[in-house]
Amino acid sequence: MDAPLNHVFFPSSFSELFSDWNRFPAAVPYAGGTNLIGRQEHNILNLPPVFLCLDKIEEMHSITRTEHYLEIGAMVKLNRLLRLGKIVPGVLCRCIENIAGVQLRNIATIGGNICSTGKSDMPAPLIALEAQYELRNEQNTRWVSAARFHSAEKDTVIENQELLTRIRLPLHPWDYSIYKKFYGDGIFSSESFIFLVKTQKNILSEIRVVYKSSSIMRNKDSEAILNGKYLPLNRKTAYDFVENWRDFLSGKQEVSEFSKNALLNSIEENVYNLSDTL
Repeated sequence: MDAPLNHVFFPSSFSELFSDWNRFPAAVPYAGGTNLIGRQEHNILNLPPVFLCLDKIEEMHSITRTEHYLEIGAMVKLNRLLRLGKIVPGVLCRCIENIAGVQLRNIATIGGNICSTGKSDMPAPLIALEAQYELRNEQNTRWVSAARFHSAEKDTVIENQELLTRIRLPLHPWDYSIYKKFYGDGIFSSESFIFLVKTQKNILSEIRVVYKSSSIMRNKDSEAILNGKYLPLNRKTAYDFVENWRDFLSGKQEVSEFSKNALLNSIEENVYNLSDTL
């Protein structure tokens, strides 16, 4: 069915949303609209004919907490997450604080950032935290891991007329957590580094290291080197961890030498911190 150019629908429920989507299959859902602001600033005028504004669907604004999880509606604004305080894992808070300015974070949503076609920041810490995403269509809902959603085969993960509706975030405490955002050898080359450590009775029980450049990387073989080791780490073990990452990066042609060196410096700094008392 044809629709007026740039027509906007404001469904107040999922049933209404999918009804509108069935009538106009080319319609595009949007959340905070920050991508549209960017399009206007760059004079990109090839907008879809129909928008489905998600702002009036109350369920997508909800935040609930269980003993083990924080469940966040995809329409929750980024600054609202920051106001939750310590319940939100530190690496995610620090990531949000590095996204644009306060005014934009009052508009931008977590779901919009996750689904942005640009180089968004939040997928990297969400992968490190092993978050799950709820995807919904007219008939069903299902959960997929953040890692799978943001894989190179993303286009095969989310199906036609399927919507990200909720993010499930594990609330595991981390004894050592680092989020670092830096720039590569180009002014627009935004990269980030996440380093998470969990301990139990002076034993390193879990470590996760995630790096985001043009893609998101996690080297699980290197993590296996440290899992189960006593703290403080001996220097030989820390060295083996860094060298494993060096070998891992050597085959990554998409990462510049400048960025490889910056990342290895960050990894080395943090793993050698574990050679001291945590």
